[in-house]
Amino acid sequence: MAEAQPLTSPRRREKANAIRALSMDAVQKAKSGHPGAPMGMADIAEVLWCDYLRHNPGNPAWPDRDRFVLSNGHGSMLLYSLLHLTGYDLDIEDIKSFRQLHSKTPGHPEYGYAPGVETTTGPLGQGISNAVGMAIAEKAMAGHFNRDGHRIVDHYTWVFLGDGCLMEGISHEACSLAGTLGLGKLIAFWDDNGISIDGNVDAWFTDDTPARFRAYGWHVVEDVDGHDAESVAAAIETARAETGRPSLVCCRTVIGWGAPNKQGTEACHGAPLGEDEIAAARREIGWDAPPFEIPQAIYEAWSARDAGAALENSWRRRFDAYRAAYPELAAEFERRSAGELPSDFDSVAAGYLARTIDAAETIASRKASQNALEAFGPALPELIGGSADLAGSNLTIWSGSRAMSRTVDDGNYIYFGVREFAMAAICNGIALHGGFIPYAATFLMFSEYARNALRMAALMKIRSVFVFTHDSIGLGEDGPTHQAVEQAATLRLMPRMSVWRPCDTVESAVAWQRAIERCDGTTSLLFSRQNLPFQARDEHQVAAIARGGYVLRDCEGEPEAVIIATGSEVALAVTAQERLAGESRRVRVVSMPSTDVFDAQDDDWKEAVLPSTVTARVAVEAGVSEYWRRYTGLAGRVIGIDTFGESGPAADVFEHFGFTVDNVVDAVRALID
Repeated sequence: MAEAQPLTSPRRREKANAIRALSMDAVQKAKSGHPGAPMGMADIAEVLWCDYLRHNPGNPAWPDRDRFVLSNGHGSMLLYSLLHLTGYDLDIEDIKSFRQLHSKTPGHPEYGYAPGVETTTGPLGQGISNAVGMAIAEKAMAGHFNRDGHRIVDHYTWVFLGDGCLMEGISHEACSLAGTLGLGKLIAFWDDNGISIDGNVDAWFTDDTPARFRAYGWHVVEDVDGHDAESVAAAIETARAETGRPSLVCCRTVIGWGAPNKQGTEACHGAPLGEDEIAAARREIGWDAPPFEIPQAIYEAWSARDAGAALENSWRRRFDAYRAAYPELAAEFERRSAGELPSDFDSVAAGYLARTIDAAETIASRKASQNALEAFGPALPELIGGSADLAGSNLTIWSGSRAMSRTVDDGNYIYFGVREFAMAAICNGIALHGGFIPYAATFLMFSEYARNALRMAALMKIRSVFVFTHDSIGLGEDGPTHQAVEQAATLRLMPRMSVWRPCDTVESAVAWQRAIERCDGTTSLLFSRQNLPFQARDEHQVAAIARGGYVLRDCEGEPEAVIIATGSEVALAVTAQERLAGESRRVRVVSMPSTDVFDAQDDDWKEAVLPSTVTARVAVEAGVSEYWRRYTGLAGRVIGIDTFGESGPAADVFEHFGFTVDNVVDAVRALID
């Protein structure tokens, strides 16, 4: 830690060797894992964690702690060893349970399992991108809260990353934006060992990495000996002195350092070293302790509990002074750091919903989304987001938006540029940092570019909100390259991802409210390009929207058939029902803006909305049909699209694919006649 004096006894190398020993032993016991990176980066980690990293093992959630991200997450035993040795609630039995079912030490670091793990990493490149988000959050929180003489937000984001992270395209996207924004509190260490799973990377990775990062606007520290503590410490000092740019510290290392027959080769990258090689490594590094045993003197040298508590206590004294000077700001900081919504948010949301109902507007749901941002934004200073160079189409800017930049710290809007994957991963990092509710927007089709970051958000159960406009073939002339067909269904299939496809302004308001209130999960909001007619509802129906699926239009008596629809197709279903009612057909229309929320309701609600006695069911959605069989059954009908779209005026495209009143009416008749 910065305030601590460099430790000289036991020697630094002995402390680093504790990481190597734990990593070798845990991987060997698990019979799988990646010992090479932990052994190669152990010396860098020892300097950073012992002399610079500001953290408190006794309180992993301390708001002003430094964030540490292991982007090359396959080397997870490096992180687990550091957490164990420095005094986090991760004991030696947890280390022995590495990669075992339900352990706190899974194969890749997973957020929410072991204390001190800041994000789930493993898909390469996403850790560094999360870290960019964390650094953006630190910059914005500092801008929002720091005052002259009171710096209550002042921490670094540190990242370890390997060649694989740098090869992944997402690292180019994220690091380019980091340089543009001048994130001086972001410092990354490149483990330049030249080895990946397939061998020496010279055959496929010959980028001039330092030049690349300089071109992004980063500060680059080259030629650092990753096995020499003085060289590493000097590099860190140089990086910390650069406050206007993120820093890349290029560390030359030997993968698997200390394993005499396998170091420097792919043989130690992703497999246990083997008993003989481990024994040879112990002799090579002078480690005499048995497996999973750390000498007490080394534990004492590593422990950060006392120093960490002192760091936090010092910060809390500064925060008390801040509270005395700025009581309202201090209370707001604590609220936002805890992830709590403002006490008046319910009334703000209720008021906006009432105004939306009164206005009865027929507008595109993307515009309804912007209206929701306009209503909620002033009440939610923690709302921060942006668009992948589509703000004019996604309608993500509201009147209180203030763009983040190199010189603007207190912004709440990010121009992400055409970087969908990085945008989503950066928003995940912002959510993980705390203090913000991030949203990110693009066309629904381009959710494909961001797909793995969406999955990681859902896996971590974090409050990232993804806004996807232009949600169907309603794009018209843009054609099949831009027309989403399978995307809504595949997002719904993602575990823990809540998906809303609202049919009008009222459902859009509810969808946004639910996304904001969902503090333990991720939400995707799907909005239309084209105008959608307002649907009249009574107060019970308005309240029912939050249950994901409800009866929007009903008939007298038991229905003969049910039409289920979402989004732009709800109006089509309503018109079809009106025509069928003129033929004395008893048909119910169910609007289902969120299938996952509906599926989570109790059986009584689901039976009341979709009676099991009514088997004549027609689902209507401008997307793949197979998903809807779960609601229609094999005997029902689905009016969907099981091919790619076509280019043409939107109305013509909808008609071409059978999204007409006549087609819906005929489908219902065929089931009940």
